[in-house]
Amino acid sequence: MNRMKAIRMAALFALIAGPLAVWLAPAAYAQSGTLQGTVFDMAAKPYPDVTITVKSIETGKEMNVTTDAKGHYSIPGLAPGTYNIDLKGKDKDQKDMLLYQTGIKLAAGTVPPFDINLKELQEQGKLAAIEAIRKQQEAEQQFQALKTHYDAGIAAIQQMKAAQDQLTKTPKDQISQAGGTAVTELSAALELEKPEDPNRSIVLSRLGEAYESMSKWQEAADTYQKAITLKPDTAANYNNLGNDLAKLGKVDEARAAYQKYVDLNPTDAALAWRNFGTVLYNSNRMKESIEPLQKATTLDPKNATAWLLLGIALVNTMEFKTEGNKITPVMQPGTVEAYQHAIDLDPNGPIGAQAKDGLASLQAMGVGITTKIGEAPAKSTKKK
Repeated sequence: MNRMKAIRMAALFALIAGPLAVWLAPAAYAQSGTLQGTVFDMAAKPYPDVTITVKSIETGKEMNVTTDAKGHYSIPGLAPGTYNIDLKGKDKDQKDMLLYQTGIKLAAGTVPPFDINLKELQEQGKLAAIEAIRKQQEAEQQFQALKTHYDAGIAAIQQMKAAQDQLTKTPKDQISQAGGTAVTELSAALELEKPEDPNRSIVLSRLGEAYESMSKWQEAADTYQKAITLKPDTAANYNNLGNDLAKLGKVDEARAAYQKYVDLNPTDAALAWRNFGTVLYNSNRMKESIEPLQKATTLDPKNATAWLLLGIALVNTMEFKTEGNKITPVMQPGTVEAYQHAIDLDPNGPIGAQAKDGLASLQAMGVGITTKIGEAPAKSTKKK
């Protein structure tokens, strides 16, 4: 009897347990829900191809979906909890762009439609913070891109200068290629900058340097002029502009640029006029080089190079007097003194040696000059 009772009880338990198990399964599934709705753009029209990222605050689990052609989306299987929601679209360069951020707390079961209307959000002023974030991200991306081009341009300039220092060992096409790279990269950096960017003048200055390294003096001068327009108080740009204008033979414009440099940086006035005179001298404009070299030697009488260049320039502008069949050279005032100063400042160096050669050439011409070269030391008149 007891055995039969036990069997009946077991059968009854099986009948109860089976339906119980079937009933519990739907209860566990009902704990998850579906987040769905429609995204509308700034014109309140369905917004397709928007990426929606839903991230659980509790678990960190993340799900991504994309709106369809009608702007609709659906994210099933979300457990109850709090979620962050990000909307991202594509900008004109097809890069991800943050559109909106929000949050939602989901209860168990199906969630009512969760629509997002960007036009309404904008009218409510709720997109202002996102716009600020987006602009900051764009600015950071633009800066990184700009920096990449700028650094590449500077590296190319340095490579080109190194190649120019070893010109005899470096193929010309390699130098030209480095110069072209510098111009291309720095020009790309400029394209990424806004006209009002405070650093634009710096990029322009380096671009001017790149053009100079390629001996493109007009392009360099034009670029420095643009930099000056943006930052008229940057002295170095006037010096560089003056160098380029002088090489182009635009002497009056170059003089004005150097003068502006001197006005802004009077402590380097001698350097400015020495640069001016040197560029004109190297361009075989001897007559025009005399005035700035005279200014340079007056302001800095301790520079042997400036005295030597002045002496050579004066010799090259020497006039000749014709009397019958005789032609007599007429020295420019200060010629001997310029050579002599160079010798005194560099008596045993290459500059002094060139000055001595210059005086020797004048003596060979028979101009009747008197120098201190080879003079014996004066005898002492002191009584023993």
